[in-house]
Amino acid sequence: MPLDDILSALSSGKIPVEEARRLLSLHAIEEVEGFARVDLNRGARRGVPEVVLAESKRSDEVRKIAERVVEKAGSVVISRMKGSDEREITDLARESGYTVMRGRSCSTVVVRKAPLARSGGRVGILAAGTSDIGVAEESRLVAESMGCECTTGYDVGVAGIHRVMPVLKQLVGDGADAIVVVAGMEGALATVVASLVDIPVIGVPSSVGYGYGEKGVAALASMLQSCSLGLAVVNIDNGVAAGAVAANIANRAARGAAGRRRGGATSGGAA
Repeated sequence: MPLDDILSALSSGKIPVEEARRLLSLHAIEEVEGFARVDLNRGARRGVPEVVLAESKRSDEVRKIAERVVEKAGSVVISRMKGSDEREITDLARESGYTVMRGRSCSTVVVRKAPLARSGGRVGILAAGTSDIGVAEESRLVAESMGCECTTGYDVGVAGIHRVMPVLKQLVGDGADAIVVVAGMEGALATVVASLVDIPVIGVPSSVGYGYGEKGVAALASMLQSCSLGLAVVNIDNGVAAGAVAANIANRAARGAAGRRRGGATSGGAA
C-alpha cells in the first residue's frame, strides 16, 4: 500500500492508528529475493532517494532492485554502473515506461516513473576541469532527483581563475541555496569559492591528479585544511553525497521561505 494511501486512510478514519503503524513498518523495508533489503521510506523520511551502488552487484540484481524501488517509491538513483548494468536498466525503462536521467561522462543514472516535482531549492554545481565533470554530473543528478533546480559551471578552475567569476555572479543572482565544487589536483577552487560567497559550499575532491598526492589525496587534504569557513568536504569522487547534502540544504531553505511567505500572507490578512 503506497505511503500516501496509508496516511490518507488514517486521516479519513478508514484505518486505526495501530493498523497504520503496521502498514508503515511494512512499507519501510522491502526484501528483494533474499539478496537485498531496500529502504523504501528513505525519501519520505530524509528527502534523499534510495541509492543503489551497482559497482559490486550483478547486473540482474541491479535491475531487480531498481524495478522494486521504482515500483514502490517512484524513483531510484543507481551509481557506478557497468556496461551490462546500463543495458539492463535501458531494457527495464523501455519495458516499464520509466524515464532514465543520465549525465555527461557519468556512470550514475536516475530511474523514475513520474515527472519530478520541483521543491523550489536551487543548487549550483561547479567543476574545476573538464576531467571533473563526471563527478559534478553525479551531484546534479542527485540534486535534481530531490526536486532542485541546478545551475552548472564547468571548466572554471584556478588555472584561469577569471572564468569562475561570471558563474558565481549568476549563482548569487539566481539565489542558489548551496554550491557543490568538484576539483582535483590541489583542489583550490573549493576554497576560492567559499571565500567569495555567503552560501554553503560542499567540496568534492576528485581523483584527478598524479605524482605526490595522486588520486585525489592532495585535493582532499587541501580542502580539509581550507582557511575559508563555510566549506564542508565529502570523500574523494563522492558526487552522490555532495548532491544529497546540497539538495537537503536547498530544500530546507525553500521550505523555510515558503513558510515565511504563508505566515506573512496570514498576518497581512489578519491585519
